[in-house]
Amino acid sequence: MAVDDLNLAVERGEIFGFLGPNGAGKTTSLKMLLGLARPTAGAAWVLGRPAGDWRVRARVGFLPEHFRFQEWLKATEFLEVHARLYGMPADARRRRVGELLETVGLSRHADKPLRDFSKGMLQRIGLAQALLNEPDLVFLDEPTSGLDPLGRRLVRDIIHSLRARGITVFLNSHLLSEIEITCDRVSFIRRGRIVQTGKLEQLLAAETEVELRVNGLSPELLRDAARFGQSVSLDTDRLVVRMVGEEGVPDLVAWLVRQGARVYSVTPRRLSLEDLFLRLMEGEEAG
Repeated sequence: MAVDDLNLAVERGEIFGFLGPNGAGKTTSLKMLLGLARPTAGAAWVLGRPAGDWRVRARVGFLPEHFRFQEWLKATEFLEVHARLYGMPADARRRRVGELLETVGLSRHADKPLRDFSKGMLQRIGLAQALLNEPDLVFLDEPTSGLDPLGRRLVRDIIHSLRARGITVFLNSHLLSEIEITCDRVSFIRRGRIVQTGKLEQLLAAETEVELRVNGLSPELLRDAARFGQSVSLDTDRLVVRMVGEEGVPDLVAWLVRQGARVYSVTPRRLSLEDLFLRLMEGEEAG
């Protein structure tokens, strides 16, 4: 079973990240939302209608992870074909194709056949076709795959511009650094089940790791320091305390000084998305 008891809600106008290891059920879930696969039980609603409804598909854009475009077509021809499939009038097609080629940075390659495109250029032309119909909701499956840092920043800027216009973006990606600086909320899926969902800022602010360079720590003092955090470790003169939030950092430092320890530096580090991802996935594996 690819997905089991999946319960998911995405708000209008947000950038939503869907995260999990390979084989977790991300693409299967996305296909069900698009109406490309049918669930054996339950129901999915997209833009207020059952998933797969033709009226929904007309308002949705989709860039799949593995795409095979007609490589003999030129960039403009490729977008024209897809615009015709949407039933767009000729004037609107010409305007929209030109706009999108400019948006994805491919205007000077408008007359180049797709067979001569690099992987990154194909990724960008694929993003352009996903936006042709000016959708209310865009599904992007690994949209920055094969892109260099400049290309990733371009895609990131496009995604942020979509949010500014009230368009919802459902984003699958293995590039956690991109998710961390792009998404409003995220959901973690493991073995077809949702492990955790929440606002990214709140999830990452929930835990702080504090590294202190300290002299004068006795075994008793180290043991007593455990009350300030979820875990405490000491390596030579470096004390590492993992605690909930940052509010306890001043109290920890003040307590150490009162106990006669000499504190030379304090470095709080917020949990990264990669840290959280690994902890959730490894915890599920252990479970």
